[in-house]
Amino acid sequence: MPSPPGGFEVPLWRALTVFRVASLLYVCALAVRDVDRYDHPFAVGALILTMIFWTGATAVGYARPARRRWPLLLADLGVVIAIVLSTPWAVGREALGHGVPTLGVAWMAGPVLAWAVSGGRRRGTVAALLVAGADLATRERIGQSSFTGVILLLLAGVVVGHVARLAVAAEERLQHAVELEAATRERERLARDIHDSVLQVLALVQRRGAHLPGEAGELARLAGEQEAALRALIAGTAPAAAGGTDAVDLRGLLGRYASAAVSLSAPATPVTLPRQVAGELAAAAGAALDNVGRHAGGRAWVLIEDEGETVTVSIRDEGPGIPDGRLVEAAAQGRLGVAQSIRGRVTDLGGTVRILSTADAGTEIELTVPRTQR
Repeated sequence: MPSPPGGFEVPLWRALTVFRVASLLYVCALAVRDVDRYDHPFAVGALILTMIFWTGATAVGYARPARRRWPLLLADLGVVIAIVLSTPWAVGREALGHGVPTLGVAWMAGPVLAWAVSGGRRRGTVAALLVAGADLATRERIGQSSFTGVILLLLAGVVVGHVARLAVAAEERLQHAVELEAATRERERLARDIHDSVLQVLALVQRRGAHLPGEAGELARLAGEQEAALRALIAGTAPAAAGGTDAVDLRGLLGRYASAAVSLSAPATPVTLPRQVAGELAAAAGAALDNVGRHAGGRAWVLIEDEGETVTVSIRDEGPGIPDGRLVEAAAQGRLGVAQSIRGRVTDLGGTVRILSTADAGTEIELTVPRTQR
């Protein structure tokens, strides 16, 4: 998994570049010391020039997160293995037998570390085994020192890969903490604004109309209920509905919307859903019908379809339709009926919303949710 710009893995990639440069300087120092012992000194020089070029290329390539992908990782591994396999010919087996080090030395650990940083312990182990296998293939006699190099490569791949994964996990936790803090601060700001405006208005309506008869009294009672619910919501202590896991019949919840203007069609058998799922789906349908009343003359047809694992509620009207771009414009203006009351509720249930609208031919909204809340 590639790290984002500025992520915790960035220091690891920089450290890898420093390691490759330092190990390359070590290789150059050994080449100068042993130049008279090589079978093909000019070939060794050409290989060292290749190593210098490739060190610069990987430093530039790994500096950009978009390039830390398989093409560069495979090319890095291939170049290093090719140089390691060229050692017996360029240096000479006789020189190797007398203790002259291979050209790769510590420099060949570069792709192992790169694979470990990019993919963790497993990827680092694979690269270590491939490089170590190439190194062992260049030796006529395999002794304890040879296996020591293999073990060191494996340890480098495993340890660096583990540290890289810890860095990614730490970054994810930090990002989550930052998002949570930002959400908490925004919630507190909204709570202050709502308390100073909406809640006080609702409380005033409830107090002034509590003793009035008829619809005025009913409006005051509803204002009081909404005030209590809104206070619980902004405080983060919204009470759970009693029997929240009980199954209820969706037909009953949507039946309250049926009227002379709203036609409801439902299966003859109960359409049972968990209480919370049914309540949210009915609320989304109610928001859609409220839009029909506001913008489409109020005439609507509601269809409930029980499809086994999913339940679909369709709301159709014969209004003027929704102009292209109107929903985006409404969301930008803070009118979140469709974005939150409808689409947000259904999305939170793991469902989908499909809106079909034609100019002068009405709008159809399909709300589909899984039978079990996800």
